[in-house]
Amino acid sequence: MPANANRSSWPRIAVFGAGAVGGYYGGMLALAGAPVTLIGRAQHVAAIERDGLVIERAERREVIAVRASTQPEAVADADVVLLCVKSPDTRAAAASLRPHLQRDAIVVSLQNGVENAAWAATEVDQLVLAAVVWVGAYMAGPGVVRHTGRGDLDLGVPRACAAYPEAAARAQAVATMFERAGVKCPVSADIEAALWSKLTINCAFNAISALGRARYGRMAATPLVRDLMEDLVHETLAVARADGVHLDDAAMIATTWHVAKQMAAQYSSTAQDVLRGKPTEIDMLNGYVAERAQALGLAAPLSRTLHALVKLREAGDDLVA
Repeated sequence: MPANANRSSWPRIAVFGAGAVGGYYGGMLALAGAPVTLIGRAQHVAAIERDGLVIERAERREVIAVRASTQPEAVADADVVLLCVKSPDTRAAAASLRPHLQRDAIVVSLQNGVENAAWAATEVDQLVLAAVVWVGAYMAGPGVVRHTGRGDLDLGVPRACAAYPEAAARAQAVATMFERAGVKCPVSADIEAALWSKLTINCAFNAISALGRARYGRMAATPLVRDLMEDLVHETLAVARADGVHLDDAAMIATTWHVAKQMAAQYSSTAQDVLRGKPTEIDMLNGYVAERAQALGLAAPLSRTLHALVKLREAGDDLVA
């Protein structure tokens, strides 16, 4: 049976912010036969309309015919909207979607940071779910996503939306949608803990990858960097505990080295942004940990230092060739 033979049984899906993450998951759903609309920057949309969405892997290259648009109005017929914009743009993006969303649509935050779903929920009336994204991917060119590792999700109902009618059942339906497309997507009963787990990984990898211009494999193979990364895990988890989320230090360190092995060829999203001269999400990563630590009466000197250095790096160079 052709992949699109049962297309009508899929929910209609829109991806708002179709960069590397949105392009990858939107592409996986489209490959499985789901009706997907990618909403992104003009250069990517033009390339997708002309050549299709391309997902490049180590072993193959897939070209996917998919609808694309630059306008938020393109979510109007969507049952599920994947919100994939950068964290600082969350509130503005959700507000731009608000007049176009179907009443029963579900919005799913596929973003870095721990508060994006809650922020989005303040801007829309629809159910907002939070997803923890475990994928190595970057844009290799307009409309071209390069996949470098993993591709699974953790999904759940954030506390801000816990009172929404049938929230748990609707989260399970979205998870089933992803699983049907070959994306492993367990539903977490405590998505805040899962979000802090991912934040801890990001705080261990992202800034160092950006400042050191290093892939995860080389970072993990450098003893001094390994020590620093472990110290960052301990520091972040201390802040999480003070914020009411309890994660095991030894398990998180093991997860850190598992991620480094699985995604050895990956540059962090922060590194990719710096190399392209784009604003980073560091305020929502190490910057967020430093801010929460201060609010909770703790010190987070490693995250504070890395946050400051990435902000300096983000601002550009003083050296002239």
